[in-house]
Order: sequence, then C-alpha cells, then structure tokens
Amino acid sequence: MNLVRTKDNPAAARPRQGSALAALAAAQFTVMLATSIVNVALPQIRAGVGLSDGGTTWVVNAYGLAFGALLLAGGRAADLLGRRRVMIAGLAVFAGASLAAGLAASPGVLIAARAVQGLGAASIAPAALALTMGLFPAGPGRGRALGVWGAVSGAGGAAGVLLGGVLTQAWGWPWVFHIVALGAVLVLITVVMFVPRAGGREAGRFDLLGTATVTLALTCLVWALTSARGAGWTNGGVLGALVGAVTLFAAFAVIERRRPDALIPPRLFSTGRVAAGNLLMTLLGSVWIALFFFLPLYQQQVLGMSPLATGAGQLPLAVANILGAVAAPRVSRRIGATATVTAALLTEAAGLLWLSRISVDGNFLGDVLGPSVLVGVGLSIAFVQLTTLAVDGVPGQDAGLAGGLVNTTRQVGGAIGLAALATLAGSVTAHEATHQSHLEALTAGYRAAFAVSAAILAVTALLAVCLTCPSRRARAALPPETPEATTPPQQSDATGRVTQPADRPVTDRATDLVTDR
Repeated sequence: MNLVRTKDNPAAARPRQGSALAALAAAQFTVMLATSIVNVALPQIRAGVGLSDGGTTWVVNAYGLAFGALLLAGGRAADLLGRRRVMIAGLAVFAGASLAAGLAASPGVLIAARAVQGLGAASIAPAALALTMGLFPAGPGRGRALGVWGAVSGAGGAAGVLLGGVLTQAWGWPWVFHIVALGAVLVLITVVMFVPRAGGREAGRFDLLGTATVTLALTCLVWALTSARGAGWTNGGVLGALVGAVTLFAAFAVIERRRPDALIPPRLFSTGRVAAGNLLMTLLGSVWIALFFFLPLYQQQVLGMSPLATGAGQLPLAVANILGAVAAPRVSRRIGATATVTAALLTEAAGLLWLSRISVDGNFLGDVLGPSVLVGVGLSIAFVQLTTLAVDGVPGQDAGLAGGLVNTTRQVGGAIGLAALATLAGSVTAHEATHQSHLEALTAGYRAAFAVSAAILAVTALLAVCLTCPSRRARAALPPETPEATTPPQQSDATGRVTQPADRPVTDRATDLVTDR
C-alpha cells in the first residue's frame, strides 16, 4: 500500500508516527520486562521444574547471555536485511520461546527457551531503536520520542518485578512466561499494522567472521562474569573464559581493520559523540541491573515483604522513571545536554547513596520510597540523554548497528557491574557474619553495593562533563527546537534540492512512509 510522505502531508503523518512509536515502544517494554519478570518468581520456578542452585541462576543468565552477545549481530542484520522485517521475525521467535518456557517441565528445556528468548530480544531491540530514529528526524520530535523510549525502558524493568510477584502469587510461575508471550504477540500485531515500511536494504555484506568472533568474545565475557558470582573469580573456568574473551576481542580488532564491510566500522566511533555515549552507557548499565537485583532482595530477605508487596514497591520507581523520561527532552533544551545528563547522574547517585543507609529494622516508607524516586528520575533522564549521544550523527546505513551497540554496552556493563557488586556484597556479608546476625550481615553487603554504585555514578557524571561539555564538543546540546510537521517541504530540484543518499545521517533523515523492503 502506498502512503503519503510525512513531509508532503504532515497532518496525516502525526497519527501514523504516534501509532508507530507506540508499537516500537511496546516492543522495547516487552524486552525489558522479560529481563526482570523472573526475579521474584525464581523460588517457585526452582521448585516447579526441579532446578539446582546453578540451574536457578541460569534461568536469569541464559537470557542475559544470549541477549548481550547477539545484540551487535542483530543490529547489523537489521541494517542489511531490513529493520522492520528483522524486528517482526525477532518478535515471533521471542513469543514462541516465551511460550515454551512457560510450558517447560525440565530444567534443560526452560534454560534453552530462555536463551532463545534472548536471541529474539537481540533482534528486536536494535531494530526498534533504528526504526524510531528513522521515524523522527532531529529536533524536539526526536527528543520526545526518545523520552518515551526511556520511559518504557525503565518502566519495563520495574514492571517486571511487579508483574512477577502478582502473577506468581495469583496463577503460578508459568504465567510469568505466558504473559510475556501474549504481550509479544500483541506487539507483533501492532508493529505489522502501524510501523511503516521504510526504505530499502542498506548496501553491504554481512561480516560473518567479525560477527562470529565478537559474539564468541561477548559470550565468554558475559559467561565468566555471571559465573564468577557463584564459582568465584579464581575458578579455572572463569579465568579461562576471561582469557578467551580478551584474546577474541584482540582478534576482532585486527579483523575489523582489514575488512571493507566491517561489523563495527572504525568510522562509527569518529561520528558525533558515539564513543562518549557508549562509554557512559556502559557505566550507567553497571549499576542499572544491580539495582533491580539488590533492592528486591533487601525488601524480601531483610524487610520480610511478600513477592506481591515487593513488586508493588517498584511502582514509585516506575512512575518516577516515566516522569523523568518524559521531562528529559524539555530539560535538555532548557539547560543543555551536558548539564542535563550530569544532573541526572548525580541525582541517581544521591538516591543510591541514600540506599546505602538501609538498616535491618527499616521499613519501606523510610528506607526505600524516597531513594527509589530519586533513582527513577535520575536513571530515566540519563538513559534518554546517553541514548541520544550514542546515535548522534550516525549514518543511516549504520543505524541498526548503532542501536545494537548502545544496547550491548548497557547489557555488558550490567553484567560486569552485577558480577563485581555481587562479589563485593558477598564478601562483606561473609566478613560481617562472623560477628553479626545473618540479617545484619546481609544488610551490610547490600549497603556496600549501593555505596559503590553511587561512587560509580559520581565518576560517570565527572566523565560526562569532560566528554560532552561545549568546550570539547561543539554540539554538546541537543539540536535546537525547530519546526516539525508544519515545516513547509523543501524547494524542488530546480532550486538545488537533491535526493539524499542512502548513507545520509540518521539525524537528517526525513520520515518516509512510502517504500518497503
């Protein structure tokens, strides 16, 4: 079906853009939901399927491992095969794997289904972000779209904890996966209906050798980091995987310099502020996942809250996250991108520092509610700003790859941070257990993890000033407000207009609802 270009018919374009953004945001929400929805249900899952301690850990790790290791490949596949097509295929795989996980009767089937879920998510996330960038050219419209993106990303993690508690207590653990499968099917239908068919495939070949090398490197790294929490950092398998990861990353760097169609072309990091955005996103991710790991544990193991109450306790954080993400573009236009991201990181750091004062005889209102609001606001605004940085000026041919890269840095940063902070918390707990009660020792470990997380964010805020301030980057602030849908179309070819090439920057692309792959 032929649709009218948004530039020629702006009034008709607005509802299409809104519906498409809603579908793409729902896809991102579903991916983030699947990351955290199992956390509260793990005890029931373990009993229901007969999992060992190690197997229970891999219910979480299998998803994160596949997701983190395959994001770059998913992003590049979206660029070369078609973003909408790859996203639809990813949603179908994701839905099928979620259903299989809910029906699983053995540990092997459940863990394998979670890994396939991660494969589907690695196809969905970068394609959805690239499609969003293509729908909204640079300016306030894109800022608002990324605000929605940030809101659903943070809210998805918090909603996962809430839904996990509600569903487990009401209908049993299989519904944790069934509801994700149902949501994925609904999202797939909305994507088919509302996301426009955009321009043709990008030119180039798939870098199979580079993709295989970096995927294996990321697999070794994420596996080592997730396994180190239980096996210890001196375990032979963990050390071997870390050495393998370093070796494979070095080989990948050599391979990419010699290939004309590199998976991660060197030009990507010299474009805009891609390198800065991904470095800062890695540090933000290192405390993001750990937050949703330690906070529910404190609520359940120390405060004695039920799974349902623990999930409901995430609502203030989720609401603050949504409000912060929606406000982020407006704040950035008013005070500048550098000041916005720095203030957001410091706000989240303040919330985590507050959490580092939790106590054994604390309560939700006094120890969790206030810092959750600060963390939610800071996290959402920082996420929106750093995502903007990470796709700044990226050529259209690399939009999917850029989306995969920023998701990879967040995911890998999260794995590194969670492994390191869990090891720290465990060490502090073991030390304190020699002269304090079990609950006091647990609380001391959680306090240490939150305090170090606050310090990491303070350092990240300092780096943000150094890497994005106007004196070092001429375009530190987000693009100034410009007319959007009401802007008259550009002049015809007679006055000098030319058709933009396929590798034009994402930030310069007009939304095109005409052609399809």
